[in-house]
Amino acid sequence: MMKIGVIGYGTIGKRVAAALLKMSDMELVGVAKTTPDYEALLAARRGLAVYSVPGKEAVFRDAGIPIKGSMIDLVRESNIIIDATPDGVGEENKAKYYMDKRAIFQGGEEASVAEVSFNALANYENAIGKKYIRVVSCNTTALSRLLAALSLTGHNIRKVRAFLVRRGADPRELKKGPINDVVPNPVTIPSHHGPDVKTVIPVNITTVAVAVPVTIMHLHMVNVEFDEPPRKDDVINSLMSTPRISVLYAKMGFQSLAQVIEYARDLGRERGDFMENAVFGDSISIEGNEVYLMQGVHQESIVVPENIDAVRAMMGVSKWESIMATDKALGLYSSDKKYG
Repeated sequence: MMKIGVIGYGTIGKRVAAALLKMSDMELVGVAKTTPDYEALLAARRGLAVYSVPGKEAVFRDAGIPIKGSMIDLVRESNIIIDATPDGVGEENKAKYYMDKRAIFQGGEEASVAEVSFNALANYENAIGKKYIRVVSCNTTALSRLLAALSLTGHNIRKVRAFLVRRGADPRELKKGPINDVVPNPVTIPSHHGPDVKTVIPVNITTVAVAVPVTIMHLHMVNVEFDEPPRKDDVINSLMSTPRISVLYAKMGFQSLAQVIEYARDLGRERGDFMENAVFGDSISIEGNEVYLMQGVHQESIVVPENIDAVRAMMGVSKWESIMATDKALGLYSSDKKYG
């Protein structure tokens, strides 16, 4: 049984913690919080062991939130740490607390924080047995999954051009996001997403991004050029058979990102999360050697299964054994998908 501690219990951390509770081969030791807010209170009420950052134990107790100890205790009691703290904090935590501990970081950290940047479909084998793994960001996760699926067409990918319409902020971030504006993110080209994909897959990719005043999901408009013309049926079949990719059609009511989230809610997904790439099937088109498509990316949840697989990669579990176990536990499994 792998004993996991989660440092940071915000947008990603609380979802990763919930996922860990569903894994039969993992034990969630506890979660660490910086502030004694409602998330910490709810974690305690749900029976999770809550730890404070060092020096704030009394602050949590004064707020009426029972804690088991400090983050230092959580690190000591865990075999593996999943760091879900804000950008840059994970690297600081590594230097202070994780030098003798295996740890998984998030995409907000620089690639240099870990031995490998990770996506389960694209480069699982590279992470087997590693001490430090970085799960790439939501957008990089979605692009890496997509390219891993398209490689199953049997044709080599020559280059990729992706245009990202990014949500202005996560729903809970009240102080962020453009208001009545469209913001180049950044104004220079490429955006950071293309170079980040290259830390996972050696591919010729350029990305351009803008941020818009919505919170629900990102939208990718992707152009993939192959070395020879692919058949549309092969492209669609590769996407439909790949785990963690859903191909959604307008005839079934999928014409917007809001409908994807409503679908997740109707499926009974916790928090309305949609952890798969949401590929709009009607957008898939081919011109010569080039494939065009659009996909939605739920930024709050898409990296959750990757964090679980990163744990198993550290422990030497094989790729498809891990992906299947994760998908079954999280309700993502489909017999129509190819696991291996």
